Amino acid sequence: MALGLQIRLGQLAHELRDVQDDPGVYARAHHYLAAQGAYDALLREACRLSGLEVDADPLAAGLRSDEDERLREELELSARGWTW
Repeated sequence: MALGLQIRLGQLAHELRDVQDDPGVYARAHHYLAAQGAYDALLREACRLSGLEVDADPLAAGLRSDEDERLREELELSARGWTW
C-alpha cells in the first residue's frame, strides 16, 4: 500500500509540474486545482499510514491543504524515508 501511494504521489507531482510548465493546457487552472486536491488527499493518507498526526477528516472534493501544512507533511514523510 505504501509503495502504491508513493507511486501515485509521484505521478500527481509530475502532473502538477506539467500543468505549471505548459501555459497551453486546456482549463489550466481547473486542472491544476483538481490535481492539487488529489495530491493533498493522497499526502494526508500517506501521513496516516506512516503514523503522522494529521486532520482526522479526509479532504472533501474541491478542498486543498494550505501550503504550510502541505510542506510539513512532505517534510515529515521525507524524514521517514518516503520518496516520490
